[in-house]
Amino acid sequence: MSEVLTILFYTFLIVGTFFFMEGVAWFTHKYIMHGFLWTWHKSHHKVHNHKLERNDLFAVVFSVPSAALIMAGIEFPEVRWLLFVGIGVACYGVFYVLFHDILVHRRVKLKFKAKNSYLKRMMRAHYIHHEVHTKEGAEAFGFLYAPKKYEPKEEKSKLKA
Repeated sequence: MSEVLTILFYTFLIVGTFFFMEGVAWFTHKYIMHGFLWTWHKSHHKVHNHKLERNDLFAVVFSVPSAALIMAGIEFPEVRWLLFVGIGVACYGVFYVLFHDILVHRRVKLKFKAKNSYLKRMMRAHYIHHEVHTKEGAEAFGFLYAPKKYEPKEEKSKLKA
């Protein structure tokens, strides 16, 4: 394979894995976090004043396959492509921390006001998700994607004008 095609293939693996992880995260959030591992996730649906929550264990769980894929891709040249899948998973994890933990939940105190309609929609969907403090009845399980129905009211009125 030519060097350009190799670079394009590896780039595709990183980007494709990143987007695939949103589906994995949605499924995990809906059926595992709000399912049999609610005992970990419920800490995230409660108001508290401590830095860590039991829900943070999910970050550790997701980091293990990412690290294993990266190490396998480095260690075994015949499956080098696994390195780039692992990087895609890690990139999703970085975006998750930046968006979910820092921008939405303000676990790091930053002065930030969302002006972008995408960010406003994502944040509104997540706040709607957190209106439910129980295992059942929640909606909006995505972390980096939310359907248009979560568009803030002022954004919807701008679109109609």
